[in-house]
Amino acid sequence: MTEDDVRAHLDALAKPRRSLGRLEDIAVSLALTQHRLDPRTRPRRIVLFAGDHGCVADGVSAWPSAVTGMMVATILAGRATSSALAATHGCDLRLVDVGVASARPVAPPPFFRDARVADGTVSLAHDAAMTAAQFDAAWRVGVEEAQAAVADGAALLIAGEMGIGNTTPAAALTTLLTGLSPVEAVGAGAGADAAIVVTKACVVTAAVARATPLLGHDDRAAIASVAGYEIAAMAGFFAEGAARGATLLLDGYVATAAALVAAHLAPGSERAMIAGHLSVEPGHGAALAQLGLTPMLDWGMRLGEGSGALVALPLVDAAAALLADVARLDAIGAERAD
Repeated sequence: MTEDDVRAHLDALAKPRRSLGRLEDIAVSLALTQHRLDPRTRPRRIVLFAGDHGCVADGVSAWPSAVTGMMVATILAGRATSSALAATHGCDLRLVDVGVASARPVAPPPFFRDARVADGTVSLAHDAAMTAAQFDAAWRVGVEEAQAAVADGAALLIAGEMGIGNTTPAAALTTLLTGLSPVEAVGAGAGADAAIVVTKACVVTAAVARATPLLGHDDRAAIASVAGYEIAAMAGFFAEGAARGATLLLDGYVATAAALVAAHLAPGSERAMIAGHLSVEPGHGAALAQLGLTPMLDWGMRLGEGSGALVALPLVDAAAALLADVARLDAIGAERAD
């Protein structure tokens, strides 16, 4: 099925041709990701992957790493932004610890999985963030989560993240995989001031300089050296979800950095992706362009947790309804006038 096929179907519906604008573009993307003119958006699942980053100790964040553990507890209590939005939109939620540095939760609810590879990454300011073997272990966690979600019937998947400092590895990956400069890729993240942004740019510059010579002959090691455990897991989640025919609804900068990794290591994964929104992080647009994706929303969001994708989810539902539930002109006996 081609884009022309989907456009022809939309043009045959009981409405003026192209009268729903961007919603029809979303409908085309959705139909093409599932290879059907009656795509499904339910059941759907968001998997939040959590991990900490050693570079926080080098001054790249306005928040301490301990906040990652605090937010994990908030998600487990069902009181985080992602919790509220997922519940509002009927989206099943799971939380997976891939590399948190805080103490493990006691008696967590069933939607939590402890798959911790390590207690946070090594600081990419000084050395490789993780080994290739650790990257592979985190990737496998994401693969397993995608397999489980599809086995449970999920047609649409969202990956979210929780990890203080993770816009730094996201910027490093964007620089490494798109050629964007570190200064262009680095932003304020979760409220960093100008001095912190300068520190982040210096850290990203040094990390990418160490990783670049590896790219082309040991890509996994290059990517592992600047990644995070939650990012590696999201990349595996995207690659496996795409391979199993699910639609992947992308969140913001960190999730899109993981999507870049998936597309690099599992080429073609990007064809299953729809971009939920454009983050205020300056490198996000370049990352989406590399993937060939146009974001649905540009609302100045930068929270993470899959929140932007969850906000965009009703638009994807609307696109699916347009394709599946609107009558054709010939079915109602009308002829096109436009």
